[in-house]
Amino acid sequence: MSSIKNIVELADLYKELSHFSYKLTIMAEYLNLSLTDFHCDHIAVRCNQFSTAERWRTGWLQCAKILSENMINGRIITLFDLYQPLQVAGLLIDCVELPYPGRKNYAQESWQHIELVIPCQPQQLNQAVLTHLSDEALVSTDIRLGFSQPVARGDTKANPTFSITQGDITIKFHPYSIRDIIANN
Repeated sequence: MSSIKNIVELADLYKELSHFSYKLTIMAEYLNLSLTDFHCDHIAVRCNQFSTAERWRTGWLQCAKILSENMINGRIITLFDLYQPLQVAGLLIDCVELPYPGRKNYAQESWQHIELVIPCQPQQLNQAVLTHLSDEALVSTDIRLGFSQPVARGDTKANPTFSITQGDITIKFHPYSIRDIIANN
């Protein structure tokens, strides 16, 4: 079992991981949000080129096994179950999401977001997240809030997503862990 730092195909991601972790920590402090109060479900990367996705896939298969691969919102998304968790912003993360390129182009091919579980009923997600954020952050022009309902083939359980974006970093919340969703399908 290799560590991410020893995998040539993931060298660019390994190089950027500490910078992503730093920016995530700064964002959480700005939001007055304690990341360690939540279970971190997974971390996600974004790429614009199919060749990058294939290279990363090859790399992840050297330090993880495929947890799930599904068509979600029109593109393939592969989830990798890591043999050794990543340390990011005080969190241990054992799952990586690799979406293949879609219609959107990203400013950089790198780490993009983490997803946290906030146990609640799906219809209560927005309110549950908002109670954890500072009022100042909610009115800031630096912060973008979003809500989506990703749907995978065969989903039997709603798992909406509430997202908070600052620059090129996003923190997402959802009521159920991705492993629970996979187990239910």
